[in-house]
Amino acid sequence: MTTQTPIIGIDVAKDSLSLYRADLDQYCTLDNDARSIRAWLKTLPGDCALAVEATSTYHVQLVDLAHARGHRLYVIDGYRLSNYRKGIGGRIKTDASDARLLARYLAHEQAQLRVWQPAGKAYRLLQSLLRRRATLIRSATALRQSFGHDTQFKVSMKAALSSLKRLEQRLDQDIAQALKDAGLAEQAKRCRAIEGIGPLTAAALNMAFQRGPFRNSDAFIAFLGLDVRAKESGRYSGRRKLSKQGDPEVRRLLHNAAMAASRTKAWQKLYLGYLERGLKKTEALTILARKLARIAFALMKTQQPYRSPTCTAG
Repeated sequence: MTTQTPIIGIDVAKDSLSLYRADLDQYCTLDNDARSIRAWLKTLPGDCALAVEATSTYHVQLVDLAHARGHRLYVIDGYRLSNYRKGIGGRIKTDASDARLLARYLAHEQAQLRVWQPAGKAYRLLQSLLRRRATLIRSATALRQSFGHDTQFKVSMKAALSSLKRLEQRLDQDIAQALKDAGLAEQAKRCRAIEGIGPLTAAALNMAFQRGPFRNSDAFIAFLGLDVRAKESGRYSGRRKLSKQGDPEVRRLLHNAAMAASRTKAWQKLYLGYLERGLKKTEALTILARKLARIAFALMKTQQPYRSPTCTAG
């Protein structure tokens, strides 16, 4: 990359984008909609380098449109950006300062970053369906909790929940069909053979696997956000925390799978062994979820059938 290549930092919000172009020392804001983004992209020279803040979904349209115009995209997660701000002594956090920080980060760290590439059709479809289903389940749960003891709305609530249940079943069918259309049905079935992993978790794991290629299971675990970050310095040993960089819905499903697995003959002894060693339930379930994900990765990588492990407490 030459020094003439424009570097642009973009802080993303639901309704707006904050943009800083480093070579012109120019800051502006933009509506986060397709029409505004397309108009702005037409003003740029070819082959710009864009550092975009990662969000759940608000950055997706921008990176898709910018990639289609031939620009290089670097999607930066908030945790990394926050640590970079601390490292350079930054004390101000605004949309404008974040846009400038993203541009600075890319200018100094580009050699260590991976250029963003668009996900495949199967990945996007499965991700969309799984997220919609998760939203549906949260809404149904909130309705039950809010109206559960209100007899005045009992009949109306029954009808509403019944309608939501039908929509849930429709989404389940669409997820199964998406796996079939992508040629992943057998692979998902192979994952479902793992104790604790049901159809939704198998679909989520197959979705994540499509975002590869992954060098090894460690890279896959990191993509899921189940890798651990440790903070240590001298005699100080800080608390270890998950990076949580990946899709939160995949982690939620894996956590549920771990809970189910912990009650099975194959995994219960191992799970109880973690508890006996002083681990909290959440910590033990996280370790188990990570094991399930590693096994699923191996099955998808090698296309081999699953063989239940002989578990020990150690």
